Amino acid sequence: MIELLKQPWPWYVSGPLIGLMVPILFLAGNKAFGISSSLRHICAASVPLKISFFQYEWKQEAWNLFFALGMCIGGFLAMHYLANPIEVHPSLKNELLRYGITDYSGLVPVQLFNWHSLWTVRSFTMMIGGGFLIGFGTRYAGGCTSGHSITGLSTLQYPSLIATICFMIGGFIMVNLFLPFILSL
Repeated sequence: MIELLKQPWPWYVSGPLIGLMVPILFLAGNKAFGISSSLRHICAASVPLKISFFQYEWKQEAWNLFFALGMCIGGFLAMHYLANPIEVHPSLKNELLRYGITDYSGLVPVQLFNWHSLWTVRSFTMMIGGGFLIGFGTRYAGGCTSGHSITGLSTLQYPSLIATICFMIGGFIMVNLFLPFILSL
């Protein structure tokens, strides 16, 4: 069983499993799948400020916090007990070599994502700038990729279709235009 869990699952297995979360959550109490709202619930529960955005009955959404905690625990367990060596395609290795990226011993390239390199322009731009843009975009779009692209599309929400199209266009632009520039810094 462990060997089965350690292998990458094909899209036709993992996709329907993720998709089944939507009706399960709706049947379990009219809940919507999405992760970005968890941060709002944490802030509403722990920040005693009288900010109107955090003034709501967050306890009704406590299930979402347990869901997010379960994802973190599952990720930790998978990383420590089910991880396979990272395999990077040779053509990608050749391209990344042009930017001085050669260490693939972790889940992400060590030359980009570590505490020491955080203070380089390249890594600071990717980690801090990227994190800010993700947070801003999530708030501006009214949800994250999982909320819009999984729950929103499955419930035929037009704004989620627009958001998902924009996520894809933004990803293509980032990878093909901005990322090569940032990696060359």
